[in-house]
Amino acid sequence: MDNELDADEAPLVQENEHIEPPSNGHDVRRTLLKLYLSHTLSAWSSRTFEFGAVLFLAAIFPGTLLYASSYALIRAASAIVFSPLIGHYVDGNNRLKVIRLAITWQRISVAVSCLLFILMIEHEKESSLVHAAFFITAAFACVEKLGAVGSTVALERDWVVVITEELRVDRQDVNTMMRRIDLLCKLLAPLFVSFMDANGTKMAIWVVFGFSSASIVIEYVAIAQVYQEVAALGMAKDTPEPREDELELQDQAVEDSSCSFAQPRTFVRLITRILVPWRVYMRNSVFLASFSLNLLYLTVLSTGVQFTTYLLAVGFTSLDVSFVRTAAVIFELLGTVTAPFITNKIGPIRSGLWFINWQLATLIVGVSLFVWTNGDWTGSISLISGVILSRLGLWGFDLSVQFLIQEVRFATSEML
Repeated sequence: MDNELDADEAPLVQENEHIEPPSNGHDVRRTLLKLYLSHTLSAWSSRTFEFGAVLFLAAIFPGTLLYASSYALIRAASAIVFSPLIGHYVDGNNRLKVIRLAITWQRISVAVSCLLFILMIEHEKESSLVHAAFFITAAFACVEKLGAVGSTVALERDWVVVITEELRVDRQDVNTMMRRIDLLCKLLAPLFVSFMDANGTKMAIWVVFGFSSASIVIEYVAIAQVYQEVAALGMAKDTPEPREDELELQDQAVEDSSCSFAQPRTFVRLITRILVPWRVYMRNSVFLASFSLNLLYLTVLSTGVQFTTYLLAVGFTSLDVSFVRTAAVIFELLGTVTAPFITNKIGPIRSGLWFINWQLATLIVGVSLFVWTNGDWTGSISLISGVILSRLGLWGFDLSVQFLIQEVRFATSEML
């Protein structure tokens, strides 16, 4: 028991205690700046389109949330179903090729979707052309989401690990900077789109279209230069071979496809390729931590669409809602400051427990006061305060789990 406690208290990595300059002689800071530039452009494009699409659909189909909700549901469902295939593709292909394909399909999807939004605005909302354009837009939204998933998985789970080891920089610092970029884009992109939308929905659509189309060149070049400057990125990936039970599952699925009433072999193999990664994921040593991180976002106690709708319904103005969102993002940014410090002191496991308990405590207090006051103005303020304070715990837990996953991945590659 004492040995387990000591192992938990000890930091997972020791290699960053004595940081030496990389042997290849290139400027580490410039390489990292190019990585951050590429990530900023990707995050900004994704956030502007994600928020803008909701505004555009609300303008095209006023008075109903059906289309915006269906759009978001289809987009999220595609990520749930096809993310294992995306992860498999990321692991099995050249790093630069994966990132370039993700960037290209993201930007193509945004560009086509914007053109379809313009088409829908120009026609009557009840026309068959508008409904057909909506379903095509939803399909491209799925492609955009999968491109974003592929880019995120490749950068955060692979590129960052390789780059920090090659350049001998603190991985926590790089993780924190990447999260800060995400949060700043999350804060500023909706404000930017809202400002453009105030001058006309068409103008906002064209601005999103123009930025997404123009920034692809800069992002394309920046990420390619990072790839060239970090030699380890060009090396073959160390990926573990499938276990025997996984191979047996695949073989059994193919054998079953030869029975009567069975689906064609190609379909069975496709389903198997989707299900087997889930089985591998559930057997991973950090499955519970990763799965709990995913569950954190399965809530309406955030600054998302549902909570924003509630605030507007009880009498808060759009300016009040903007202040709430700003305060929440400030605490999220605070989480990116405190998480590396606490993780370095007590390790990612204990820091994750501290942050998740902070989130739980603040939400319990906020919701309890809200229920006790029967949802009056004081209760609403208590609920808002609890949600805002909880964001520190959420992002601190997010960074702790991400660091833990990266360390397990690095340790696995070292053993191969």
